[in-house]
Amino acid sequence: MIDGLIILIVIVLLFFAMKGSVKHFKGEGACCSGGSSLAKSGEKALSGPVVAIRLITIGGMHCANCAERVKRAVDSIDGASCSVDLSNSIATVKMDRRIDDITIKRKIEEAGYTVSSIKQD
Repeated sequence: MIDGLIILIVIVLLFFAMKGSVKHFKGEGACCSGGSSLAKSGEKALSGPVVAIRLITIGGMHCANCAERVKRAVDSIDGASCSVDLSNSIATVKMDRRIDDITIKRKIEEAGYTVSSIKQD
């Protein structure tokens, strides 16, 4: 009887663990924010016309919170506005002035992610 009860408890715990894991790997859970999700910020308005665009491949993003962290990190650079495509792990950075790639890469890495490549669009 006790063995059956223990087995039942283990099955229930495994069910909830699998349910949470599926949400995590789909990017639907709040995996990277300690249980709370970041409020989505709107697109940053640039003060001048777009003079350059960079497509940045980023590693380490798992969920919408990760994408929002990358966006906020790049948006903190004066003259840069970022949007992130989580499903392709690509950030599009629009600039209204010359900003070197090293500055953008450093900001993303400070946020805890890796930069695989930076391409001009």
